[in-house]
Amino acid sequence: MLNIQLKNAVKRVSKVSSFKRSLATTSQKFNSGANANAKLLAISAATVAAATSAYFISQPSLANDEAHADSNKQIPVEEFVKHNHADDCWIAVNGNVYDLTDFISMHPGGTTPLIQNAGHDATVLYNKIHPKGTIENFLPKEKQLGTLIGEAPKIEIVLDEKEKHRLELLQHLPALSRVQNIYDFEHIASKVLSEQAWNYYSCGAEDEITMRENHYAYQRIYFRPKCCVNVQDVDTSTELLGSKTSVPFYVSAAASAKLGHDDGECSIARGAGKEGVIQMISSFSSYSLEEIAEAREEGATQWFQLYVNEDKETVKKTLKKAEDLGMKAIFVTVDAANRGNREKDIRMRITEDHDDVDEEDHSVRAGSTSGAMPSFIDKRLTWDEIKQIMSWTKLPVLVKGVQRPDDIEKAIDIGCQGVVLSNHGGRQLDTSPPPIEVMAESVPYLKAKGKLDPNFSIFVDGGVRRGTDILKALAIGGKDCKVGVGLGRPFLYANTGYGEKGVRKAIKILKEEMKADMRMLGVTKLDQIDQSFIDTRRLIGRDATNYIFNNNYYPMSQIKFKNEQ
Repeated sequence: MLNIQLKNAVKRVSKVSSFKRSLATTSQKFNSGANANAKLLAISAATVAAATSAYFISQPSLANDEAHADSNKQIPVEEFVKHNHADDCWIAVNGNVYDLTDFISMHPGGTTPLIQNAGHDATVLYNKIHPKGTIENFLPKEKQLGTLIGEAPKIEIVLDEKEKHRLELLQHLPALSRVQNIYDFEHIASKVLSEQAWNYYSCGAEDEITMRENHYAYQRIYFRPKCCVNVQDVDTSTELLGSKTSVPFYVSAAASAKLGHDDGECSIARGAGKEGVIQMISSFSSYSLEEIAEAREEGATQWFQLYVNEDKETVKKTLKKAEDLGMKAIFVTVDAANRGNREKDIRMRITEDHDDVDEEDHSVRAGSTSGAMPSFIDKRLTWDEIKQIMSWTKLPVLVKGVQRPDDIEKAIDIGCQGVVLSNHGGRQLDTSPPPIEVMAESVPYLKAKGKLDPNFSIFVDGGVRRGTDILKALAIGGKDCKVGVGLGRPFLYANTGYGEKGVRKAIKILKEEMKADMRMLGVTKLDQIDQSFIDTRRLIGRDATNYIFNNNYYPMSQIKFKNEQ
């Protein structure tokens, strides 16, 4: 079964002859010296972080009758180190030896990390970015060669001045008491994440117009506050999909939290749970769903974000696992039929791994972190499949990635519990509309058709940075539907360096902003907020420049000549 999958994956690599020349060149680079090792190791981590774990997690587990290897076989280190190049690639992880030769060309994280670590112990890199059991559960048993006897060499890490400075900054993080807003976390993350990890977290698609407009759109909505209202006691609590929560916002699904903190999604789970905030868990998490569920605080709520695999049995098993692990809702992602052209991330990948490939070679995109996502996703996904998924689970099913009013109507018609208005954080189709604009268009459209139900959930994510943004979204929905607001990147940034404490601080900042804003708006409970509190006439039009947001935004770099590298 897996052999067929591997053959199909090979077919997806475009211009194979060019790819092979690139592979040979890359292999030669690794043998030329250790100077580039630190840089390559850094990009390997960022590149593979989402890609490899997502690929393996999405593949069907192998049946027992497909296992042929002797798991008790012992591999002397003297034999292991001989298999140290692209045509014969053995790698040691956690004391075990794996033959990854046939997997190099289709590795979702690109060729770099595998060729670089051929004949070496890659435990540190592997554990940094993969959920527990990734290789054991999904690599063919005949490629799991046995136990390593002896100590294998490790890639020598040579730190350049930039990396030394980054590590020094990590030791001198600002005190959390000095962090005043969500932008502060973003600025700190931009300094202490590796360049590759920062590019992955912060990038959008193509010109990154949608990514920026997601935020700017909120600034085109103005408040209409009431005065002379008793606002002594303010309550930010609400209920989302039947779960009580201290605030109307939640942690949206975002991949590879481990790039920013060793505890990754687990520290986000603990921080969110302790503050009474719901966590949506990504299919591309750097920890397994089991581990993140285990980190859940007692009484806390978690949701699961699902990418629909082409193999329907895998989808059923994933849904069953989510139910068994206590997830309270399923969010089916529908805006990822093709990879977004995330040039900031891709350019980093091309620069490091394909410097000597002069001819056009689109296969290099497949090796970027961004490029790996769609290889297993069902591109035939229709509303009929959504209905099928609903029949396979007892949990509420919502559609994530809706970007037009009539698609919300379709979700209502087939019985979905709700939708998430989202454009994947601006990482998919550039110049897609900001979700808050879609919401402002959709509510009156659906209301006029008599389609809105106060129990139907319309969630929105993308560009949210302030308590005022959250209140504006609630006001647009008003009493016509249930509104929730998702934040993804902000919690990745808060988790970076600070872990659980950073996540809790970010939640407290937003909660306190909301309380102050509600008092100034003239409301004490969230159900008092409706369309009368906002003016959306400027929403479709010019934006008001936000300089603190702009200062945190890193413009996309232009292509460099070879002598400028």
